[in-house]
Order: sequence, then structure tokens, then C-alpha cells
Amino acid sequence: MKMIKTLLASAVACTALAAPVVNAAPIEIKFAHVVAENTPKGKMAIRFEKLVEERLPGKVDVKVYPNSQLFGDNKVLEAMLLGDVQLAAPSLSKFQKYTKQLQVFDLPFLFEDMEAVERFQQSEVGQGLLKSVERKGLMGIGYIHNGMKQLSAYDPLKAPADAKGKKFRIQTSDILAAQFEQVGGIPLKKPFSEVFTLLQTKAVDGTENPWSNIYSKKFHEVQPYITESNHGLLDYMVVTSKEFWMGLPDDIRPVVEKSLKEAIAYGNEVAAEKTKADRQAIIDSGRSKVIAMTDAERQQWVEAMKPVWKQFEDEIGKDLIDAALAANQK
Repeated sequence: MKMIKTLLASAVACTALAAPVVNAAPIEIKFAHVVAENTPKGKMAIRFEKLVEERLPGKVDVKVYPNSQLFGDNKVLEAMLLGDVQLAAPSLSKFQKYTKQLQVFDLPFLFEDMEAVERFQQSEVGQGLLKSVERKGLMGIGYIHNGMKQLSAYDPLKAPADAKGKKFRIQTSDILAAQFEQVGGIPLKKPFSEVFTLLQTKAVDGTENPWSNIYSKKFHEVQPYITESNHGLLDYMVVTSKEFWMGLPDDIRPVVEKSLKEAIAYGNEVAAEKTKADRQAIIDSGRSKVIAMTDAERQQWVEAMKPVWKQFEDEIGKDLIDAALAANQK
């Protein structure tokens, strides 16, 4: 009997050794964002998905959710900390509750152009800001450009006084609220997914967006005037949770990071091209009149909104504001 038991045990062991090895399930990366797939951020996410599929077949499965399909920007960071999403690229305005420093990007008329923005973001100070959310459990990977913001409205906005009494949709940002209050406007914090309906129903009078958002979301079809103000910046930060990132296997993380950074660089190339192309497409559509400001007219807006810098200087840090200003020097 003892011999039979031994033989049976040996047979079971041999069977176990001969059993096929079951491959581990691929690591799932859900990438949620709020804009259309044909925007710089949308194309960046698709490029990242493609690169990872090529480099880590069967090991990592990237799923991209555009147009707020999974989470809006107001909820995605909370969801990330709960492990419900692994990658996102909210606008820099959305990090206010996680760090006050990123508010520097919301200050009106701080950057003269996108070249200045790029110089600042790639500087030691700008790269350091990617780490400003780490104490809250998040990790910044890089910046995605969308471009300088323009003002759209149902009535022409040429002078600061033209904004008085008008309701403007803004992101969840105290600085953006303050900038419109400085010119007598009424800021309303609303999700990006609701903007077209708000404009179409005239629940708000206007908004601020880069050319690619205006065109991709067809805001120009319901806003007859767009003032080419270049008054602010709408960029994004590609972000993940520190727990997820550090939990990636050592042979996987570098490949994911390399793919992300290559996708970000591609997205920023798209942003530069789309800024020009979408601006021209809006003009060619004839649906909205683009209003150019003279230097004197623009300076009126600068003087009207510049007190916001001082208002938030203690929260952001004067040294940080000064570093951003210095990026305007070529």
C-alpha cells in the first residue's frame, strides 16, 4: 500500500510539472482624458497605446478613454488614487487641491508665447514642478501642450470693459475666476464636457480655450466672436499614481516611461501644427469672426488682469513667478 501511494504521488508530481505554464495576465493601464481623439492630447494617448503594444505585446494592455468616457477632469485624480485609472492628463488648473505651485501656469499674460512656456517647463524649475504632487500620492511624467487661450463670446471682446457683466465658463481654478472678476466678468466653474451645451443654450456668454479645443468641440459654431488674446495657457500634465508606478516590474517601467515620453514629444509637435491649422479652419468656416487686438488694446487687458499675479503671489511663490517671467527672455 505504501508503495502504491508513493507511485501515485510521483505520478501527480510529474503531471504537475508537465502542465502548461499559464501566462500572467497583462498589466492594464487605463488612460482617461476629456478631449477628442483628434486633439494633441488625444493623439498623444493613441500614440502611447501603439508604442506600448509594439514594445510590450501581451505584457501591458493600454486602454484609452477620450471625451470623458471614464472620468471627467474633476474626478480623475481621485479615481487614480483609488486605482480605478492609471494614467490621465488633466489640465494644469486641475491640480489646485494637490499643489498651489502649478497655479503659476494659470496667471494671465505671464508667458509671451509657447516658446517661453517650453523654455520654462524644460528648465530645472519647471521639471521640479512635476514632482510637486508627489506628497499627495501622484507623479508627474511630463507636460502636454494645447496652446495659448483665446476669448470667445456672443459679443465682441476688444476692451476689458466689454467683459463686464458677462458669464464665462472656466475650469476649477481660483486664479481663472479672479482674472475674469478683475474685468467685471462672472466666472462659472463647469466641466469641459458641458461647455458646448452651455454655450449653445446661452447659459454662459463666453469661454476661454486654445484653437484646437475651439475647433474640435465646434465652439466656433455657437460663438460668433473670438478675440485672439493669447492671454493664458492651457497645458496638461501627464500623471500617474506613485503606488501604481512604483509597483510596475523593473523590466516594464522603463519601457512604459520611454513610450510615454516619446508620445508626449509627438503630442507637442501635433499641438504646434494644430494651433495654426485649426485657427485657419475656424477663419475659413466663416462661422466665427476672429478679432485681432492691437498692441495698445492688448496692453489694456494686461494692465487690467495683472493684479492677479500679486493676489496669488504668496500661494505660488514670487521666486516661481519670477522664473516663469525670465523664460520670456530668449
